[in-house]
Amino acid sequence: MPNAVYIVIGIVALIVVLGVLAVLLTYFNLWIQAYLSKAKVSIFSIIGMRFRKVNPQVIVINKIKLVKAGIDSIKTDDLEGHYLAGGNVTNVVSAVIAAWHANIELDWGVARAIDLAGRDILDAVNTSVNPKVIDCPNPSLGRPTIDAVAKDGIQLKARARVTVRTNLARLVGGATEETVVARVGEGIVSSIGSAESHARVLENPDAISKAVIGRGLDAGTAYEILSIDIADVDVGDNIGAKLQEDQAQADTKVAQAMAEKRRAMAVAQEQEFRAEEQKNRALVVLAEAEVPKAMADAFRSGNMGVMDFYRMKNINADTSMRDSIADDSKNK
Repeated sequence: MPNAVYIVIGIVALIVVLGVLAVLLTYFNLWIQAYLSKAKVSIFSIIGMRFRKVNPQVIVINKIKLVKAGIDSIKTDDLEGHYLAGGNVTNVVSAVIAAWHANIELDWGVARAIDLAGRDILDAVNTSVNPKVIDCPNPSLGRPTIDAVAKDGIQLKARARVTVRTNLARLVGGATEETVVARVGEGIVSSIGSAESHARVLENPDAISKAVIGRGLDAGTAYEILSIDIADVDVGDNIGAKLQEDQAQADTKVAQAMAEKRRAMAVAQEQEFRAEEQKNRALVVLAEAEVPKAMADAFRSGNMGVMDFYRMKNINADTSMRDSIADDSKNK
C-alpha cells in the first residue's frame, strides 16, 4: 500500500515538473532574446504577462527595441500599462525611437496620450521630420479651385499648396488638416478681394502667400505652416459686369412694375369717372322727371295757362329746328 502512494506522488510530481518545464520552454525563447539584448525582463515577468492578459511577444520585442535604441527610461510596466489601456504599443515605441533619433522631444506620457486619443503618433513624428504638402482646396471634396473676386470685378481661380509639419505639443486637442485648408482658403479669398485689380494678383501671386502666412493661420491647430505656395491662378468670369447686368434687369422689372401700377390706377380712375358720370346722368333724369310734375301742379294751382304751355312748346320746337340746321351746316 505505501508503495502505491509513493507511485501516485511520483506521478503527480512528474506531471508538475513537466508542466513547469513546458511553461518555461514556451517563454524561454523570449527570455533568451531579452537576456541577450540586456532588456532585463525576467522569465517570471514574462509568465505573469500571460496571466495579466498581456501579449508577452509584443512587450518583450518592443522593450528590446527601446534598449537597442538607447532609451532606458521606459520600463516594462509602462509598456504593459499602455497595452492594457488598449493602445498600440508597437506604434508608440516606434514613434518614440524615431523622435529620439531626430532629436525631437517626445515624452512617453505625451506619446501614449496621443495614441490613446486616436491619433497616429508614428505618422505625426514622420510628418515632423519630413513635412508634408496639403492641396488647398482638397480635390477630393469636389472643388478644384478657390474662387475670389478682385475689386475690379474680375473673378480669379487659385490653387495653393501648403507645406506643414506636425506640432507634437498641440497634437492632442489641436485642429486637424481640414481646419488648416479652410483657413488658408479664407485667407486667399480675403487677399484677392482686397486687391485693387486682378492684374496685380496675376503679376505678383506670391504677395498672396506672404499676406496669408502672416496671419498665423496655424494657431490652435496640430500643424505648423512652413510655407504657402500659389500653384496656379486663372482668370474667371467678369462678376462685376454680371452683377451690373443683373441689377439693370432688376431695375427694368421694377420700372415695368411701377408703370403697370400707374396704368392700373389710371384705369381704375377712369372707371370711377364713368361711374360718377352715370350717377350724374341718373340725377339729371330724376330732375327731368320732376318737370312734368311741376307743370301739372302749376296747371292745378292756376300759375300756368294753356297758352303758356303752347308757347313753351313752340320755343322748344324752334330750338330743336335751329339745332338741326346747325348740325346740317357742320356736316356740309
